[in-house]
Amino acid sequence: MPVHTLRDFVSAALQSKGVPHDDAVKVATLMVEADIFGYGTHGVFRLRQYLARLDGGGCNPTPSVTVAHETIATGVIDGDDGLGHLAMSAARDLAIEKARTAGIGWVGVRRGNHAGPLALYVRPQAEVGLLGMAAAVGSANHVPPYGGTDLLLGTNPIAFSAPAVGADPFVFDMATTVAAMGKIKTLLQQGKEMPEGWMVGRDGEPLTDPARKSEGFLLPIGGAKGFGLSVAIGLMAGALNGAAFGSDVVDFTNDTTSSTNTGLFVVALDPVAFGIGDDFASTASRVFDEMRASEPLPGHNPVRLPGDGKTAAADARRTDGLALNPALRRDLNVLAADCGLPAPFPDEQAKG
Repeated sequence: MPVHTLRDFVSAALQSKGVPHDDAVKVATLMVEADIFGYGTHGVFRLRQYLARLDGGGCNPTPSVTVAHETIATGVIDGDDGLGHLAMSAARDLAIEKARTAGIGWVGVRRGNHAGPLALYVRPQAEVGLLGMAAAVGSANHVPPYGGTDLLLGTNPIAFSAPAVGADPFVFDMATTVAAMGKIKTLLQQGKEMPEGWMVGRDGEPLTDPARKSEGFLLPIGGAKGFGLSVAIGLMAGALNGAAFGSDVVDFTNDTTSSTNTGLFVVALDPVAFGIGDDFASTASRVFDEMRASEPLPGHNPVRLPGDGKTAAADARRTDGLALNPALRRDLNVLAADCGLPAPFPDEQAKG
């Protein structure tokens, strides 16, 4: 599907739920950008959840996104329970502005919502010569504290970016669990099983049926180390911003009526503030090239850095369009009918 056609459909679907035109276009653009850069589990796939929360009243279609507090280098954005992309894009832009003035900009978000992949909010820093970081409290708790059984943590993702010479900046975006819940939901939609090691049941045995995800736990990366990292993110993205953390987190899929008060933050760093200026990108590129040149282990592909190839792949998708999987195409047709819109994939609708 052409990128502009998909963006226009998503925008129209959001507008059908009361989202103003300009906000709908901004959110739709970011959602489609997620697919363009290969983050399909956090892009248009999430439209059903966003529409459900708009219908249920848990997401405010007409938020007033404001700066609740700020200093020269820091700030807090109040998302007013609106679509998370609006608050996070405002936080990103404010962080970049502050970094240009103070060398660093750290901007938190309270009363946010799910905002798609964090890469959307760190790649722009690298594209203008800055370093970026972002993190979020997950939009539902799927993880117990290490050694426990109560679900008190989410996937709590974190992302980093850095400028480099050439087409691809360094962009690293990960959940603090072995797999993001979005990947599991995508497998469920497609009728596929999970690999062992993503989740365990309450009996401690591997759980591979995504339809049974509510019966078990997501596993943290690196055991206790991933648990500790997730807690640290919860403190900085949640508690520090006056946002939800721990048992206060609302499951945004199962509860469509309550405010999630999702907490996030975005950081921008200007290398000029550290006295090296443009030398940072060239130094990073030299080290990256050394890593890529490392002799691969037998049976392994050549070394790649996070972000490698993303720009060319995104350019190709912008030109050739997006290939969405059949299950998602069918779901978008259902959503179109619910919103009173023409089916975006009429051929898929005919297949039934």
